[in-house]
Amino acid sequence: MRGLLYSLLPLLLLLLQPWETQLQFAGPRCSTGPLDLVFVIDSSRSVRPFEFETMRQFLVGLLRSLDVGPNATRVGVIQYSSQVQSVFPLRAFSRREDMERAIRALVPLAQGTMTGLAIQYAMNVAFSVAEGARPPEARVPRVAVIVTDGRPQDRVAEVAAQARARGIEIYAVGVQRADVGSLRAMASPPLNEHVFLVESFDLIQEFGRQFQGRLCRKDLCAQGGHGCQHQCVSAPGTFHCACNPGYQLAADNKSCVALDLCTERDRGCGHHCVSIPGSYFCRCRAGFVLRQDQRSCRAIDHCSFGNHSCQHDCVSTFGGPQCRCREGYDLLPDGRSCQARDLCNGVDHGCEFQCVSEGFSYRCMCPEGRQLQADGKSCSRCREGHVDLVLLVDGSKSVRPQNFELVKRFVNQIVDFLDVSPEGTRVGLVQFSSRVRTEFPLGRYGTAAEVKQAVLAVEYMERGTMTGLALRHMVEHSFSEAQGARPRALNVPRVGLVFTDGRSQDNISVWAARAKEEGIVMYAVGVGKAVEEELREIASEPAELHVSYSPDFSTMTHLLENLKGSICPEEGIGAGTELRSPCECESLVEFQGRTLGALESLSQKHILWSPGVFLNLSLAQLTARLEDLENQLATQK
Repeated sequence: MRGLLYSLLPLLLLLLQPWETQLQFAGPRCSTGPLDLVFVIDSSRSVRPFEFETMRQFLVGLLRSLDVGPNATRVGVIQYSSQVQSVFPLRAFSRREDMERAIRALVPLAQGTMTGLAIQYAMNVAFSVAEGARPPEARVPRVAVIVTDGRPQDRVAEVAAQARARGIEIYAVGVQRADVGSLRAMASPPLNEHVFLVESFDLIQEFGRQFQGRLCRKDLCAQGGHGCQHQCVSAPGTFHCACNPGYQLAADNKSCVALDLCTERDRGCGHHCVSIPGSYFCRCRAGFVLRQDQRSCRAIDHCSFGNHSCQHDCVSTFGGPQCRCREGYDLLPDGRSCQARDLCNGVDHGCEFQCVSEGFSYRCMCPEGRQLQADGKSCSRCREGHVDLVLLVDGSKSVRPQNFELVKRFVNQIVDFLDVSPEGTRVGLVQFSSRVRTEFPLGRYGTAAEVKQAVLAVEYMERGTMTGLALRHMVEHSFSEAQGARPRALNVPRVGLVFTDGRSQDNISVWAARAKEEGIVMYAVGVGKAVEEELREIASEPAELHVSYSPDFSTMTHLLENLKGSICPEEGIGAGTELRSPCECESLVEFQGRTLGALESLSQKHILWSPGVFLNLSLAQLTARLEDLENQLATQK
């Protein structure tokens, strides 16, 4: 019983003290201007009853120093332990007496210490407009005073940072056992003005005096009306104006004028000096660019950027890159492409098939398989011949379904001028996109009607453009005997025609070269965005006869005439010459005639030979010996 009395004695003595003694820090009221002030009071079990009573009197005494009212300082109080309780919100009272009455009736919660929860409640609820806080646009300062005596049992740093980010100024007051690290994590900067640590609740009044001094300190800049254009710097009882970097005060000591750093002294700029607030920079005239020293200028080499798209030469000028053509060529209206001066259009060249302009001259050309005659203009007639023709058709997404139908129609128009038959021209079709698909091989169809029907049945693949993969497929598979190609011994010309509308997504160089090495005569037909360099790389030489281009799908039918004259078998076994087995009787008779004729010629040239040499030789060996004899005859001539 005596111990209980001793524990209550400090509380009884405090209650018996007159109010004037208890509130030693209370002085004359000061006008702080509008202010929303919320006290966040720790009422956990660690706060003893007489300590809580001291804190209660601290609040009452501090209230008496404030100018309380709806348009002045609004006050709210919340207490917390393991939970948060609103003692009264900001909107509750406008008279100091009512606030004091509510504080005296305050009963501590006496549980845990959930300081973070209390800060969150103050941020989301206590300082809400619904609870009486003035709206943010009113720019009324919001101040929270947290009084605690222990270590928080939850996290405070993150929620305190959120509260400060919302414009709440936090004072952290720690008493006796309070954790200094937590106080610093809660308080606003500068910490030396917002963190207070007192040894006991009896000394909390010292914080009250300091806090009162901060609230009552008059800030002439904050009161407005100073007239400073940029910054107002407050000092005790006075203020002065200051300017942002790069500006200086005008004669009225209130407005600011930008400094012109370029006129102060020579900045070393090669062309122009441009002044900006607080600094400057050098700028070059049009057609020039700053060097690494950021002062001197050099002419821009527009051609070095690599995006000029000039077909021949690029010339850099102050206005940008300009394209120039080599001798014998003229620049086209697009300003990038070059075209050989076409003398063919200016003279009556008389070329039967094609006139090719070459600088200051021209020459006539014939389609492959036809020879230019002695007159330099006419071509030998192309015999209707045997060809193994494989068409590589681009089925990528860029072609589009309606244009793919035009492509199939174009292919069938090519088939119309071919002599399609097992002994004549054989046709195979391969479609490619991101993969390659043989639509039908060379040996499948024996008539033009069958080929055209199969072409119309081809389904559009879409996706990418793997032209290199398609060329590889053609070389390795399409011209194999298993796919219907005739044996090389029969010397049937092999022709590949690639149809594409864009740039390949893989490398074409290796298999384009391989196709020509394998003796395949390559044609390239480009439409729309087809790349000329790729078309030329795919096609056989000369490119003028093996490359065709049309700007769009609807106008590509004009290419047919060129292809009709070009896809013609080379000299060798041609049309009109029946393909026969070398073992047939007629072939043996023909071979015998050639052999005897060659031997007769050798006799006339006094070249000795013996019939016994040819005994017991196979047909292949005899053929080789015959070729040797014919070569000897050619040498003698």
